[in-house]
Amino acid sequence: MFTLTYSEVGATAGDLPAGFHHVRAERVIGHGREAFERAGADLFAGEVQRRAGAEVQLSQAPLRLGSRVEMRLRFGPLKFTAPCLVVWAERSAELCGFAYGTLQGHPERGEERFELRLDASGDVVFRITAFSQPARWYTRLGGPIARLVQARMTRRYLAVLGEPMRGAGA
Repeated sequence: MFTLTYSEVGATAGDLPAGFHHVRAERVIGHGREAFERAGADLFAGEVQRRAGAEVQLSQAPLRLGSRVEMRLRFGPLKFTAPCLVVWAERSAELCGFAYGTLQGHPERGEERFELRLDASGDVVFRITAFSQPARWYTRLGGPIARLVQARMTRRYLAVLGEPMRGAGA
């Protein structure tokens, strides 16, 4: 059994816990049922993380509750391993997504949620919600840099799923 490194499991579904850095970001990635289904399949296959530049290993695909996700990230000469466990997964006609929480060895501790919604207008909205704090000496020491890395990865995640971004406000 894997042990999560934080106690606020599931908090990305509602109010984010105090004492953590919070991330909330979203964008429209497409339109219609076909775009929603295609993006959902990619999301549950770990394609968001792969396309954003991480090496990804999944214990099972498609991802589901209890799946283990191990990512390896490179930033210049630095290489990080980021093991996570899926703590929520859902697939319905208008919503699909998963959240994973950090495991021992991850540079941060917290949770990240990736959610797709097919809204009433037919827009497919990709939303990322996260809370985190440093878990290793180097992420504590390099706090501002760790936040920049997190912001960069969030932007990449949003950019790589679905149709190309449209317009300057996308």
